[in-house]
Amino acid sequence: MFILGLSGYYHDSAAALLRDGVIVAAAQEERFSRRKHDARFPLNALRYCLDEAGISLSQVDHVAFYDKPFLKFERLLETYLAFAPRGFTSFRMAMPLWLREKLFQKDLLAKELKRLEPGVDWLERLLFSEHHLSHAASAFFASPFDEALVLTMDGVGEWASTSAAIGRGSSLEIFQEIHFPHSLGLLYSAFTYYLGFKVNSGEYKVMGLAPYGEPKYAQTILDHLIDLKPDGSYHLDQRYFDYCTGLRMTSAAFDDLFGAPPRQPEDPLTQRHMDLAASVQAVTEEAVLRMTRALRAQTGMKNLCLAGGVALNCVANGKVLRDGAFEHVWVQPAAGDAGGALGAALAAHHLTLDQPRARSDGRDSMRGSYLGPVFAQADIEQRLTAAGAHFEVLDEAGLTDTTAGLLASEHVVGWFQGRMEFGPRALGGRSILGDPRSPRMQSVLNLKIKYRESFRPFAPSVLREHVADWFELDDDSPYMLMVADIAASRRLVPSDSDGTLFGIDKLKVPRSTIPAVTHVDYSARIQTVHADTNPRYHALISSFHEKTGCPVMINTSFNVRGEPIVCTPEDAFRCFMGTGMDALVIGNCLLLKENQDAGLKLDYKNAFELD
Repeated sequence: MFILGLSGYYHDSAAALLRDGVIVAAAQEERFSRRKHDARFPLNALRYCLDEAGISLSQVDHVAFYDKPFLKFERLLETYLAFAPRGFTSFRMAMPLWLREKLFQKDLLAKELKRLEPGVDWLERLLFSEHHLSHAASAFFASPFDEALVLTMDGVGEWASTSAAIGRGSSLEIFQEIHFPHSLGLLYSAFTYYLGFKVNSGEYKVMGLAPYGEPKYAQTILDHLIDLKPDGSYHLDQRYFDYCTGLRMTSAAFDDLFGAPPRQPEDPLTQRHMDLAASVQAVTEEAVLRMTRALRAQTGMKNLCLAGGVALNCVANGKVLRDGAFEHVWVQPAAGDAGGALGAALAAHHLTLDQPRARSDGRDSMRGSYLGPVFAQADIEQRLTAAGAHFEVLDEAGLTDTTAGLLASEHVVGWFQGRMEFGPRALGGRSILGDPRSPRMQSVLNLKIKYRESFRPFAPSVLREHVADWFELDDDSPYMLMVADIAASRRLVPSDSDGTLFGIDKLKVPRSTIPAVTHVDYSARIQTVHADTNPRYHALISSFHEKTGCPVMINTSFNVRGEPIVCTPEDAFRCFMGTGMDALVIGNCLLLKENQDAGLKLDYKNAFELD
């Protein structure tokens, strides 16, 4: 049986395909369309999934969509009625699209599918899951657990913004919800907007900015914006927000409370902005910890699964793990709306069709999240030749040794291997790599490669067998969704004068023997690399370890600011030629910048809309 899961029409459209409950393929539409957060019907992602399975669309038994449009429309209408006449402008702008398309999404989906396969009555094969149930299903059914508590936190689905469910075997039931307009995700997004970053895109920037500041405004947030209960339940004071009816996230009262209007996107970041980021991060962590502790006490569950956009807050995830309320914590790597496509398919398979769950061997079923397209060596060579690239082909051992040597001599390497990752993180399939020991590498990568803000930290990939030697973590973190501190033995003690620095100036101070992946608070967003899920990447880091004594590598996504992560060899070559990368490794092909045709050089600095 084949089940196709789809998400779309709001942001981050995606498709995922199951064969008898096993994940065959999954990908975001943006990777194919090259449009960041593409919300359109995921046509290209759908075609890829079918191609990967070697089937036609007519062979798909069911198509599952990740939420219920009528419930979402109900929430929209009730919200506008509750706040009327305020918000009429927003209402007038939203209604035509809803009445033309979104309200009749079942028909719209059927039409899109009929264009591809006209001979099928798609209305009979369409299934719909609720938004938070899709998130919960993506986390629990893909997890390594036979039973677990599942906590979903995001902006809003149909009505729910926070939900708790219990999963056992092939059953999953939501038993507790917090509803819109009260939302931990929207609180974080309000500060994202106020700090001058894009909502549904720049939240991770707020998380990265937070360690530069002090949580000076945390009590103000708790006193005025959010009534946070001991059990983690909460209520937002809507006087300070405008997302219910307006075209802004925050209101004039919010501006007055914090003493200024929202920052404009390209305005300088001040210490005040850093303190605001630190404050909302601290409040979010406190809310999540109160919730998880209370839910453990309430349910007695030992395992925790996390999903929804808030589950991408890896700092909070790390604190939940270290808090110890749960013995094991697993986070869905595609925790945002893209993962809803997978969750809808899994919910259809297990809950609607009542199919049993395959027994796990203690591993999750995400296969390292390497669920996207792969390119054969001959195909890579043909594509690179057509693009005008100059390359040499190396054998496995030569490729590993040469690439490790380049990295050890502070070269920046684009690394394009195997299947593309599903979710927002590059995990050694579509990555840019660098030497974490280099004090200059953080600024080089930010300013000359990624073309992004200088404060942004970089994540380390570390061999799983060595993680406890370098970080205060001795657990799996294959999806780069846990933050832990650098091991005390690897830290450097700053001088007295260094300790007085504030804000971005903290970047000037090396804080460990791997300074390029050590944030200013000694933390790091860790990816543990496992030989069974990514043998080539594991071999590369092992070779680097042999040469340098360091089993750690900088791993950042293969893209520039505002660009989706690369999907094809052509995407990778263009990005390589548009940035300051020194080398590119695609399959067994090695490309050195110095050997490329200068006429093919591109300027990627302003090629994409800033995110």
